[in-house]
Amino acid sequence: MAVYIHSSNCISPLGFTTKDNFQALLSGRSAIEKIFINDAIGTIYAGTINNQLFDAHFQSIDTHFNGSQIEKLLIAALYSVIKEHPVKPDSVLIFSTTKGNISALAANQLNDAFIPKTIHNINTYFGFKTEPVVISNACVSGVMALSIAKRLIESGAFSNAFVVAADELTPFVISGFQSFQAMSNEVCKPYDKNRNGINLGEAAAAVYVSDTFSANAITIAGEANINDANHISGPSRTGEGLVLSIEKALKEAQKTTTDIDYISAHGTATLYNDEMEAIAFNRMQLQNVPLNSLKAYYGHTLGASGLLESIVAIESLKTNTLVPSLGFKEQGTSQSINIITKQEQKLLKTILKTASGFGGSNSAIVLTKNK
Repeated sequence: MAVYIHSSNCISPLGFTTKDNFQALLSGRSAIEKIFINDAIGTIYAGTINNQLFDAHFQSIDTHFNGSQIEKLLIAALYSVIKEHPVKPDSVLIFSTTKGNISALAANQLNDAFIPKTIHNINTYFGFKTEPVVISNACVSGVMALSIAKRLIESGAFSNAFVVAADELTPFVISGFQSFQAMSNEVCKPYDKNRNGINLGEAAAAVYVSDTFSANAITIAGEANINDANHISGPSRTGEGLVLSIEKALKEAQKTTTDIDYISAHGTATLYNDEMEAIAFNRMQLQNVPLNSLKAYYGHTLGASGLLESIVAIESLKTNTLVPSLGFKEQGTSQSINIITKQEQKLLKTILKTASGFGGSNSAIVLTKNK
């Protein structure tokens, strides 16, 4: 059974629709700014959603809802997708996140902080009749959520799924990454020789996935999620989990590495992640395939990143457009990879989206277009 991705929507500092986000990327805009958090954390470089602009946008959707900020982000991301594809009795909602309503913890609202409560509220808001599914597996969550949607539809459990992802930028999240000494003191530079860490960001994204064919839809041709159990936070030095994920995804898609026209990589701009990816791509003979990271545009949006970046990759696939990997100037990994440095048109038929995260988690998904 084939499974297809149809409509999408993105809520980010670069816009509140997929179209606006993609246009911002094509214009070279970055959401990363120098912002002051508080006296304890100080100033960081990050991508944050303008609350005033988002509030105005949300008011155009619902003037009465008074839930949490992350619930509003989820509703805003899903709204246009569900408007185009109404919820059916056998629809399922799949939620990707790493932290959920983490802001509730800071306010001592412990019950509200539970992820199941957040997604239950969204499930009820849109009238889903089935139990929602939560995917929280570090930074691969967004890509993995697409994998789970595909598998649930293939199994016959559901005919369609709405996948939504979101994470907020909060002092708790920032302090955690600061403890790893992983934060960059400038706009991050994925794969560059002078990269020195990540920027964080916040976003929400949503897609509709079903077993109904459409010429304009994108086929999820293959996917895989492999954990190499290397370390609680450090990636494998050999790229083993990512290699196995790509191999399995390609095998299911019945594709070879020569079929891949473009790679949307994880590219956090940390020393070890970028090095691991370069090793893995070389092991898979993918070192010459055009590749980018979107982290210097959005920052690392955690549980939203995989889905947000998949949506952007789909727009690239549909428009045959390669988006530059912002911040890259000089190869900074031990093995060479083909970083996209300028916007260009290229016939794209099959693309690979990858993600890697804490705990040795790795995901890969192969996407193809139907016309």
